[in-house]
Amino acid sequence: MSDPLPAVFSPAAIGTLSLPHRVIMGAMHLGLEARDDGGAALAAFYLDRVRGGAGLMVTGGAAVSQAGAGGPRYGVLTDPAFTRRLGHVAARVHGAGGLIALQLFHAGRYAPAGAGGPVAPSPVFSKLSGALPSELTGAQIDRTLLDFAHGATLARGLGFDAVEIMGSEGYLIDQFLSPLTNRRDDDWGGDAVRRARLGIEVMLRVRAAVGDGFPVIFRMSGTDLMDGGVTRQETMSFARALVAAGADALSIGIGWHESPIPAVQGGVPPGSWSPVAAAIKAAITTTACTVPVITSTRVNRLETAQRILASGQADFVSMARPFLADPDLMRSARRRRPVNICVACNQACIDRSLTHSGPSVSCMVNPRAGREAELPPPTRTVRPAAVAVVGGGPAGLVAARELAAAGHRVTLLEAAGQLGGQFCLATQVPGKDDYISSIHYLTAELAALGAEIRLGHAVPGGSDLLRGFAGVIVATGTKPRRLDIPGTALPHVLSYPAAFTAQLGERVVIIGGGGVAVDVAHYASQTGPPGRAVTVLHRGGRIGARLGRSTRWAVLGALRARGTVLRTQVRCERITPHEVWFARGDGTPDRVPADTVVIAVGQVADASAAAAARRSHVWHRVVGGARDAAGMDAVQATAEGLHAAREFIRRG
Repeated sequence: MSDPLPAVFSPAAIGTLSLPHRVIMGAMHLGLEARDDGGAALAAFYLDRVRGGAGLMVTGGAAVSQAGAGGPRYGVLTDPAFTRRLGHVAARVHGAGGLIALQLFHAGRYAPAGAGGPVAPSPVFSKLSGALPSELTGAQIDRTLLDFAHGATLARGLGFDAVEIMGSEGYLIDQFLSPLTNRRDDDWGGDAVRRARLGIEVMLRVRAAVGDGFPVIFRMSGTDLMDGGVTRQETMSFARALVAAGADALSIGIGWHESPIPAVQGGVPPGSWSPVAAAIKAAITTTACTVPVITSTRVNRLETAQRILASGQADFVSMARPFLADPDLMRSARRRRPVNICVACNQACIDRSLTHSGPSVSCMVNPRAGREAELPPPTRTVRPAAVAVVGGGPAGLVAARELAAAGHRVTLLEAAGQLGGQFCLATQVPGKDDYISSIHYLTAELAALGAEIRLGHAVPGGSDLLRGFAGVIVATGTKPRRLDIPGTALPHVLSYPAAFTAQLGERVVIIGGGGVAVDVAHYASQTGPPGRAVTVLHRGGRIGARLGRSTRWAVLGALRARGTVLRTQVRCERITPHEVWFARGDGTPDRVPADTVVIAVGQVADASAAAAARRSHVWHRVVGGARDAAGMDAVQATAEGLHAAREFIRRG
């Protein structure tokens, strides 16, 4: 049988390092780096990916100094406990036959206040850290160069296979490169040549520290997506200078954390940024020494990577979040098995990595991610039991898969005629097309594991259907909350699920302002006749207040760009056949024309099956929105489904 992805699975090399294929697992800060567990959690995370066929893996950023740490959960290379953890990780990865590179990191003005930071080339306020950084002195710059060199020496001594210098996404080296954040007029700024000097000096110092035979990757911004930032010509000159300074490969990042243009969000078409890497590859092939170019950002399928590689746009493809979604990504693809696709929701990965507290990084479609040490793959039971999972949304599917993988006889009962629950609605929202892929993956997994799926099987509260099972997990999710104002019974007034299948009018008014209301607004504004008027009426002060930090600004910006009217601090009072009447924040009455009104004011628990589970008098757990609709999201729901299944498995 021919290789399904020949360009992806062709061997290649970076410097002296031979790689089994052309996909690199990109760096991800996991929130595990500073955990005082001897490196057990971090090692377990990488080992899962090695077993799943990953080639070279790049760690999350290891801060070269305390001032360069991106937060309290970052590891710092001047901390002996952290370096011991890193040594443990490298040894475990090599013991499993894997390859791992250490990313050398300095946050610059993106670091939080305290512990000597934030520091930067110039004192330009950072919205990300909320602080004004201190300007680095010449002596401090010299110290920073030594810190990068020391970090590279440590990495080699600890057994890492390569290092990657983090010089993209708006961190310290990028800050020196950009005229927006480097306003100096000395040896380190004042023109493009001097602004580029820090990055080139870091590359030279690291190369000198590790010698010619040790692979060094330099991650640079192919485009910063910042108005008035680094020009294309300056970017190409910087790339050529890095190659001349000894880089073995260039990894091309996209955008800054402050950029007004989305780069990693679901609305960005996969593979959009590969032409940026292609341009840099073309620029450096004119030099005397050509090195591989690694493209990255919004590549979530190996089929996309195959197209990029086969076209010659890049020599390698870096994929980060897809390895959160499916640690078996490479092995499954080689065996032509289904792959769990990253849906670019960012909720449990990027959004968590940008916070300084709270849960560690995980994944909505793979809640085991980041918890591999505490949740190893289940072992097959010697006493299979009959277990019912009620509800075929993402939480129920995750629970059912986990139980079936442990060898239990699983029956999944779903009231609707298809699996997927709320994901079936989400997949109709522009930019969320991939949500259904997770349902397809989990459905295929259940079929392979022999689970029984019964569609069209509701479990009403008075039912005795669940009494024959040894255990029950209820994951029936939520149903729409009703709005108690005059006019909600009119024929042009819809609940939010109906909005995705009904014929919407030319003037659509959405009452509500949460994530569901935002999804409906995106759907309404991008479908139907040109010029459709969409208005969102929200009683609160912030539309989409619970949307993630990395996503909210992008989705609201897209709505505004299409002319959607977002009204906050209003109280809807009545719906008439052609209008919605509301009171403004000051009590002034107002109205907006409407051919279609969609009610999206939240959800309540769908509790009928939970009542049937209690009536059955067998072991049961209620998870996700069926347990508590308030503040529930898919990340929490799938995690609860996983943990409920594990609880039953542990009972033996």
